[in-house]
Amino acid sequence: MSFCDSIYGTRTSGIAHGDVFTSPDVVCFILDKVGYVSDKNLQDVSILEPSCGNGEFIFEIAKRLLESANKFGFNANTSFASNVYAYDIDEEKIEVCRKRINSLGYQNTSNIQLADFLRINTNKVDIVVGNPPYVRYENIPSDTLDYCKSTFSLFHYRSDLYIAFFEKTLSLLKPGGKHGFICSNRWLKSEYGKKLRLHISTSYYLQILVDLEQTKAFQEDVLAYPAITVISAECKKEMFLFYETKDINELDKLSFSQKISPSGEDWTTIFTSVATNKKLLQIEKQGFNIGIGVATGADAIYVSDNLVYSVEQDLIIPAIGSKDLRGNCLKWGGKYILNPYTKDGDLIDLAQYPKAKQYLEKHRAKLSSRHVAIKKPAQWYRTIDRIIPRLQKQAKILLPDMSGNSCIFVDDGKFYPLHNIYYITGNSNIKLYILAAILMSDFAKNQLAAITNKMNGGFLRWQSQYLKKLYLPDIMQIQEEDLQILLDCYNKYDITGINNIVNKHLETIDI
Repeated sequence: MSFCDSIYGTRTSGIAHGDVFTSPDVVCFILDKVGYVSDKNLQDVSILEPSCGNGEFIFEIAKRLLESANKFGFNANTSFASNVYAYDIDEEKIEVCRKRINSLGYQNTSNIQLADFLRINTNKVDIVVGNPPYVRYENIPSDTLDYCKSTFSLFHYRSDLYIAFFEKTLSLLKPGGKHGFICSNRWLKSEYGKKLRLHISTSYYLQILVDLEQTKAFQEDVLAYPAITVISAECKKEMFLFYETKDINELDKLSFSQKISPSGEDWTTIFTSVATNKKLLQIEKQGFNIGIGVATGADAIYVSDNLVYSVEQDLIIPAIGSKDLRGNCLKWGGKYILNPYTKDGDLIDLAQYPKAKQYLEKHRAKLSSRHVAIKKPAQWYRTIDRIIPRLQKQAKILLPDMSGNSCIFVDDGKFYPLHNIYYITGNSNIKLYILAAILMSDFAKNQLAAITNKMNGGFLRWQSQYLKKLYLPDIMQIQEEDLQILLDCYNKYDITGINNIVNKHLETIDI
């Protein structure tokens, strides 16, 4: 077991969390774009690799430095020792890296150091390159998590560890310096990446973005979809270069498109042009509300098909989760949720509900160990989110977090959504069905696919943070006869008919 294994644990493949090694083609591409090329005099150019692994970046850096030294007549050994910095937390990888550098003829590799980059002091540099470790929030050790939260202002919500690497490495750039990372693209669209996006759009210039979602950019198959960013420590310019590619071998002949540089924390306009169209409206601007189902903190206790026998009937509500919405079918699994609240939102008095008291007392130890109960021990049987019974009776669109369904389901008021369901309420029931039909259109789904982080298998993410960014036809502006056709098509599950009406409306507003 390597040091990295012991810190972050291992993936199902047996490889440590954080270990994703970069294709040599990607390494060369990034070094080219940040200007670390051998036909320049690299003698005094300082460059940093914060998580060097087995040395893909640092080996190519050393090769280019040698070639530059031969061309411009300086001592490569001296320059390497003075201006090249590399770190990793894994001793075995450091040794591999040093041996690779030694094979090129370098004698001094003391600047390839065994260290936790996030915790050390290092000099400012002209260039930063690399492939920072990907470690999801739940896999970050508690001491590292506490350190990141207290040290890095951009590390928030459920940040991946690479957010801290971005923040620190960006802070180490000299004026005009270049920063080239290949990294999971989740930060470009996710909630946890919004502070990093704002920081870059405010204080730096996003020079190049290459979307590699459909390529194999690493030396193994991984679930992370990558992107290359080149960021410059200079004033933001009006345009940046953007490219999507399906073939990693195309990197040396990319044809970039120019896009307007992103502003603020929402970079949706990078991935879809319709976000700038004023004739389209976001869902909440049309009188709808977007929410997420209830989190209990102990679904095995609060959600069950046996509750009808275990507690008083007026405390249970039919519940629906993502497993009930599969294969383009809404098929309720018969489960109920235990509601421990009164109609006024207060916790029930268990003395008035002897069956519920007996049931909950049987699970008291587990319920009391939850964070929500530790904060308020007297309320040990509360759910994380308060249950609001009237939500069950409301008509609502039901959207599983991840779904391969082409059908969008509407509940007329039978079920209470669980935490893996997002829902849309509001406006009139008829307009909810119209909205559901529009969400089934290619226009909506293609837009969602562009602004969300795709999961393995390409499933769409119907999370509220993305639903709120969709720009859709204004239902009030669609002709009455077309609204009726949309309803008919929804009831018949006629996707082609829905697409025809949506596209017809889009043509009338020049989209």
